[in-house]
Amino acid sequence: MEILTVCAWTWGDKYGPEYIKRLAAGVARHLRQPFRFRVFTPQEEDLHLTKIPGCFARLRMFDRSWQAANEITNRLVCMDLDMVITGPLDDLFDRPEPFVILQGANQSNPCPFNGSVMMLRAGAHPEVWSDFSVDAARGVPFDSFPDDQGWLAHKLPGAAGWKCGSESGIYAFRKRSWPKSDALPSVARIVAFPGHRDPSQFTRLDWVRDNWAA
Repeated sequence: MEILTVCAWTWGDKYGPEYIKRLAAGVARHLRQPFRFRVFTPQEEDLHLTKIPGCFARLRMFDRSWQAANEITNRLVCMDLDMVITGPLDDLFDRPEPFVILQGANQSNPCPFNGSVMMLRAGAHPEVWSDFSVDAARGVPFDSFPDDQGWLAHKLPGAAGWKCGSESGIYAFRKRSWPKSDALPSVARIVAFPGHRDPSQFTRLDWVRDNWAA
């Protein structure tokens, strides 16, 4: 039986263990298929990537050797630690494409991809990692600074996507497709918090308080 791996990455001190517990609990509440939840930290040789902005360290997921070492043999879903899970996830992740990423979520950043949630099939697109270097990433279009989503858009411009908003149920809080109020859209399944916002700042909202819980 194919086991889905849902993962998040952590380094530094921005997100404490409570974020891990809340994301894991949210996934467990809304995912029915067999899965395992993993939290990854960068390998020693990738620590230099954590010293600069851009989340480049998680591009290691495309390395087949890393996948083998971590027993990733099927689908790997990567989610930001500060996401709020609000609805069913199974059909979002039951897709055949080798790579899927959230699209159309960015507001000021012209990059079509948003790395808040993405899914990779083991073995697909190893060139994303093998061709990567910080200098190479600086050579492709970026907004404020080079980042992993810009590199992914450069390497995989035709990648499949979840369209941000009602079509997928994946929303970016107060970004494009978010309603004018702070009320949770009725079809929401995942709410991402790109940029400086964080669910801990919005626990006054019932839907954050109810869903962002361990």
